[in-house]
Order: sequence, then C-alpha cells, then structure tokens
Amino acid sequence: MKLITLYNRVNIVTTIAVMLITGIIYYQAISWILIDQADKSLKVEEDEVFDYVKLNKQLPQVFESKDQQISFTSAAPNSVTREFIDTLYKKDKDEVESGRGLISSITVNGKYYKILIVESKVETEDLIQIIFTITFGLILFLLLVLLVANRLILNRLWQPFHAILKEMKLFNITDNKEITQTETRIDEFADLNQAATAMTIRAKHDYKELKTFTENASHELLTPIAVINSKLDTLIQSENFNDRQSKLLNDLYSAVARLSRLNQSLLLLVKIENRLLTDQQTINLKQLIDEMLLQMEDIFADKQITVTARLEDKEISGSRYLIEILLNNLIINAVRHNHAGGEIVIDLTTAALTIKNTGADEPLDVDKIFTRFHKSAQSDGSGLGLTISKQICQSLNFSLTYRYSKPYHTFCMFF
Repeated sequence: MKLITLYNRVNIVTTIAVMLITGIIYYQAISWILIDQADKSLKVEEDEVFDYVKLNKQLPQVFESKDQQISFTSAAPNSVTREFIDTLYKKDKDEVESGRGLISSITVNGKYYKILIVESKVETEDLIQIIFTITFGLILFLLLVLLVANRLILNRLWQPFHAILKEMKLFNITDNKEITQTETRIDEFADLNQAATAMTIRAKHDYKELKTFTENASHELLTPIAVINSKLDTLIQSENFNDRQSKLLNDLYSAVARLSRLNQSLLLLVKIENRLLTDQQTINLKQLIDEMLLQMEDIFADKQITVTARLEDKEISGSRYLIEILLNNLIINAVRHNHAGGEIVIDLTTAALTIKNTGADEPLDVDKIFTRFHKSAQSDGSGLGLTISKQICQSLNFSLTYRYSKPYHTFCMFF
C-alpha cells in the first residue's frame, strides 16, 4: 500500500470520526439552545397570566392560538410542582405534534388552579433539521475538498521523492552516469537526495576498487600458475622418478590444475554478477545440446552412463559463451555425481530444460547446493559450478531449481 493511500485513509477516517462527534455535540447544543428559547417563551406567557390575575382578580379567558395553548384546571392546594415538560401539542382532534409545556399553579379568589401552557415544537424541530442538513452538507463538502486537496497537494509534495526513487531504480553500478540531483525546497527530500548521491558515489568507488582487485588478482595468479606448470614439465623431462616421486608430481599437477580452474571460475563469477558479458545472439538449444552430448560421448562411455535425450526445438537469446558454460556445468554435474552404469535423462521443451541423473540415495541440501564452495565429500570440483549456473540463469531471467525423486536428482531450468 502506498504511503499517500494510507495517509488518505487515516486522514478521512479521523476526519469523519471527529466531524461525527462534533456533529452530535453541535446538534445537542442547538437543541438545548432552541429548547431554552422555548422555555423562556413559556415563562413569558406564565408571567402574563400572573400579571393578568393580579390586575383583574380573575383567570384570563382560555384561548388557543396557532402555536400555543393555555388551560386552567382546578387542583388541590399545593399539589402542583412547577416544571417544564416535553408533551404533545393537539393541533386538532385527529392531529398531534410534539410540543414543549410548562406546568405551573396560581390561586385566584381562594381557589387553586393548575396552569398548563403548551407550545408547538414543530418549527423548532424544522429549524434543527434545516441546521443539521446544512451542517451535514458542509461536512460532506469539506470531506470532498479535503480528499481532493490532499491528493493534489500530496502528489505535488511527493514528486521529488518519486524522482529520487526513479533515479535510484535506474542506477547501475557499472555505468559512469551519476544520479541526477532533484531540486526541492523540502529539507527531508533534499537530505534524502544528498544521502542517495553519496551512497551511489561510495558504491561506485568500492565497486571499481573491487573490480580492479579481482582482475589484478586473477591476472597475477595466471603467471605463477603458468610458471609452476612449466617447471613441473621441465622437472618431469629432466630425470627419472620412482613411483613415490611420480605420485607427488601428479598430486602437484592436480593441485595446480584445480587452482587454475578455481581462478577462472571466480573471475567468470565476477563477470556474470557484474553483467560484463553482454554479447547477445539467438541460440538453438536443441542443436547446442546435441553437439555437447556428442563431444562428451567418451566421458559417458568411461563411466558406462546411459544418456537419454528427448529434445524439442527451443531458441533463446543470450551469450553463447555463458549458455555453453551453463549446459556444461549441469551435464558434468550429472556425470560427476552419478555412479557407474547410471543414467542421465535430458528433456527439453519450450517451457523448461530438465536434467535428471541417478546417484546417491538421499537428496542434496537445497539450502546450500547453490552457495559458493559447497560440495559433497566425494566431489573433486571447486564447489562453484552450480553457483555459476544459478548466476547465469538469473542473468538470463531464467529460474533454476532442484528436487529429488528416487532414484533421480533433477535440475530444472525454466525459461
């Protein structure tokens, strides 16, 4: 959920709650004020009755007006309590409406009377309803204005943030292009822009130093490896060795060869991760796999492995060099972790490439097989083959997965 959406929701809910509470309080206040006005009007009528009796020594004539009724009823002395009441106003025999009344008492010529003065509340209620309708309309209008204003104003205020975010999404550590400075008068966004710019500069500097170190280290390792190989060749040709010395020389050759492969693998991994191999061409996977299987026939025969290939035509776009390394790693991995007389099954469809091989009767550790330098105890590889394969798949926007279903270990590459 976007921040502006969350803010608008919280803002609207809060505004509605505040206005609802305020509206209730406002309604009650208006009602109380209008009822107080009605009570004052009733008291005026009561005072007029008292003044008339005082002056004329008799009750005034009972009359009814459009909005007011006064009645006098004989009562026991001191039996009436003066109070204001909500009652019904009888407009005619068949129609009543809400009213406000005052009960009082008076003594005339030794007789005790109950006074009931009733006024209609229809006009008061109509006025309250009109005021409430106008208020409710204003609240809706204010909410609409608030929503539109928030959307327009916040969108404008957040433009620098979105501009900075766009620049960071487009940032590529291998490019020489710097992040464009976004002009803004908002201090927080200005600080964010400066921090993002400083971060990208540090990242580029660190990347260049790491890239230079990796290239230099790889290049410098080639020379001593070549020297060691040359000296070993010279040593072998110069003298006769016994079995123990020959074994030591073979071990040295193996170690140097492994060091050379490790150096090449690490350099390749760095190039893949930093997308330095960008050549693109259309490759027919069926033809490429057929060629590689033909080249590896001796390897399969040496381990008496049966290979079954069910291949459909499938073309992909990418670096031929990387795709050859990817296929070679997966197929060689299937050979290396197979047993004598085992089986390899290769299925190629328009959706995926699947390579299955027999081998150990237990699954590999899914959480570790694609990590660097992870390998089984029986493996003589560098532990980088599957890591490189995973990185190549990611650079091609493919996914590489592993599963085990006895007796097959299966690697599946989805296009």
